[in-house]
Amino acid sequence: MKKNTYIFGLSFTAISLFSCGNDTKKADGYGNFEATEITISAENNGKLMQFDVNEGDVLLIEQFIGYIDTIPLTLKREQLKVSKAVIGSKSKGVLSQINVLNAKLKTANTNKERAENLIKDNAGTQKQLDDVAGEIDVIKNQIRSVEIQNAPVVNELKAIDVQVKQIEDQIGKSKIVNPVNGTVLTKYAEPNEITAFGKPLYKIADLNTMQLRVYISETQLANITIGQEVTVKIDDADAMKSYKGTISWIASEAEFTPKIIQTKEERVALVYAVKVDVKNDGSLKIGMPAELWVHDSEEN
Repeated sequence: MKKNTYIFGLSFTAISLFSCGNDTKKADGYGNFEATEITISAENNGKLMQFDVNEGDVLLIEQFIGYIDTIPLTLKREQLKVSKAVIGSKSKGVLSQINVLNAKLKTANTNKERAENLIKDNAGTQKQLDDVAGEIDVIKNQIRSVEIQNAPVVNELKAIDVQVKQIEDQIGKSKIVNPVNGTVLTKYAEPNEITAFGKPLYKIADLNTMQLRVYISETQLANITIGQEVTVKIDDADAMKSYKGTISWIASEAEFTPKIIQTKEERVALVYAVKVDVKNDGSLKIGMPAELWVHDSEEN
């Protein structure tokens, strides 16, 4: 029984080698499909109050997904507004003093003009003009003094305004809005969980157009150019299924062949990475192996 099995194995191996030997047509490159994957992370800390995302969902750009609890931020904003009102009331008293002094300054300037006119008409004295000028200097010094006293209050009000804007920005970022069109690949969080800034929420990728990354030898570079149309083939039920693809990127530097290439000879060779854009009909998946045919055998 063991002898018959051994003979059958040898026969099967010989037939396989003979079949492979007769198949002289070979793909120009081998690789796997990939897509640009984007991980969407939380931009705020808090509880996920709503998170309407499931793996496989097709999301649109700017689509509202959910939000993080904003109650603590809202309360903090209200507290800042109250503080601003209290500080502003103090500032109003200082500003009223400046208004009174500006009114006195206006009156003093009017008196100065009158004194100057009286001197021109020989009806006034220089002393009257000097007294008014001295009064103006005193009022200006008083205004500067009050403004100096009020400066910390004004700066504090400005600081509160900045804090309010920061809180409003955080509230805005508590809304989870999808940034790109694509399909949800992985979901990392669930509603009612506590999240934190930078914590991943879900991963998304545009699967409408897939990229096949293949590796070709230096001798093959002369046969391909960016924008060139090629054929991409994947395994199907009975035969290979073909797609039209467009070369979108060619590496500028060589690298060692990745370990996915099986033979020892090919693993130690220097090759160039190439990306081919392929329109996805729904059959192409990330990581799926495929072949690149620069000159499809079916076209020959």
